[in-house]
Amino acid sequence: MLKPERQSLILHQLNIHNRVLSSDLSQQLKVSEDTIRRDLNELADLGKLVKVHGGALSKSYGHTTVRSEIYAPDEKEIIARKAMGLLHDGMYVLMGGGTTVSALVRLFPENLRLTVFTISPNIAIELIGHPNIEVFLIGGRVTAETQICLGGEVIHRLSEIRVDLLLMGTTGIDTAAGITETDIEVVQIKKAMMKAADKVAVLSISEKLGTSHRMKLCEIGELDTLITELPSDDPAIQPYARLGATIL
Repeated sequence: MLKPERQSLILHQLNIHNRVLSSDLSQQLKVSEDTIRRDLNELADLGKLVKVHGGALSKSYGHTTVRSEIYAPDEKEIIARKAMGLLHDGMYVLMGGGTTVSALVRLFPENLRLTVFTISPNIAIELIGHPNIEVFLIGGRVTAETQICLGGEVIHRLSEIRVDLLLMGTTGIDTAAGITETDIEVVQIKKAMMKAADKVAVLSISEKLGTSHRMKLCEIGELDTLITELPSDDPAIQPYARLGATIL
């Protein structure tokens, strides 16, 4: 595989998942990790990504990102509009991070009244100026790789709350592998989030369907709702419906 083709595939994976690991890319592309690191360094120098320890982040993964820099913005807006149908005044909502959840936050009307808990500093910043939303950031250690709060204190605080709805993204989603992530700490935090919620909704672009990563969060059937940009009768989403999740 030529370098331009390899780097194009790296950027495509990064756009879909927001984060990539050098070790995973090495296995997928069947090249050495040194080759992947050189590719990531070159792409970072070109301003195509943000290099971090062990991999890279998408440049769209931040609270100052404009819509034109976000991958698949139209699809994420469709998902966000569908997710709005789950919300009503007076709810207690727990939110993860990521660009799809951020797209939802940006649709919140001024008259929507919610109490929102979040592990994402970016989401908290986006919500802080909303006139009718009370925002609680569940704080802990934040890394460039995850951009969410991690650690035992976060898990402890999550154990002390109960919310009506959890809204979160995912790195991988597959009928056999279930919901997966690249980081074990992220899995631990998300498990605690799921325990704190009466209902769990995952927001995901359809390009993540059929992808999986090393760390398992849960089975598809443990979700209450799966929201993609696809219509609910699309053949690509039907296998997930058969596993028990309500499809929006």
